[in-house]
Amino acid sequence: MKIGFIGLGNMGAPMARNLAAAGHEVTGHDPAGVRAEGVRAASSAAEAARGAEVVITMLPNGAILRSVAEEVIGAMQPGAVLCDCSTVDVANARAVAAQASAAGLRALDAPVSGGVGGAAAGTLTFMVGGPQDAFAVVSPLFEVMGQKSVHCGEAGAGQAAKICNNMILGATMIATCEAFALADKLGLDRQRMFDVVSTSSGYSWSMNAYCPAPGVGPASPADNGYKPGFAAELMLKDLRLSQQAAEAADADTPMGELAARLYGTFVEEEDGRGKDFSAMLPRLAARSRGA
Repeated sequence: MKIGFIGLGNMGAPMARNLAAAGHEVTGHDPAGVRAEGVRAASSAAEAARGAEVVITMLPNGAILRSVAEEVIGAMQPGAVLCDCSTVDVANARAVAAQASAAGLRALDAPVSGGVGGAAAGTLTFMVGGPQDAFAVVSPLFEVMGQKSVHCGEAGAGQAAKICNNMILGATMIATCEAFALADKLGLDRQRMFDVVSTSSGYSWSMNAYCPAPGVGPASPADNGYKPGFAAELMLKDLRLSQQAAEAADADTPMGELAARLYGTFVEEEDGRGKDFSAMLPRLAARSRGA
């Protein structure tokens, strides 16, 4: 399949590389001039999109997505699919889908879960919104880049699923880190706490698969100095998107709101920027009640 890929950052580059390694003809562009192995470089987003059956974008935010969409939609061939894998707000996802549809294109919002490691390994999960026929076209590409794709509904449904998922993840990680910090102060060995919680009602992905305590459970960023697999500032972005959506939908999400505030403090006022989102553990472990 002929693919245009816009955005070759930490996530986009390995995704594009995996598509090229699978035999697809991939032309890529990144505003910063970054290149990916096996991917033909284009001088502009429009050039990367021209003649492609599918154009995939992986971009930092909704404003940049709208700007790129303005550039590529006019260059795409009728009937092609614009598949945005960025994590953006639902309103921008729906606006881009409407713009693509008006130009005779099909659009999907397909944010991912799995982080940089999942992008490199081809084990991402895609949460997809948009028409079923477009999903059918891109499904073989999702199979190359990931382990699972779920068609969640119409335009914007993929973004809705992503922000709901990550609101759970952010709140759960904070609770997991709080539990370890409390266990420390109660004199409970971290490994023994993990052995109990990981096989009982406290079981969670944050505990069992991505444990924030170094040397406990499967290898995670905690074992590498909290070098980010999923950066704290990206978690903050997603939590704020969840609260933006909650406000628009008049939904009461007090845990999500608190998680957004805590990550905001960690990233913007403390030393969380550039660390994994599980680095909440040393932050909490060093604090006293009310500090």
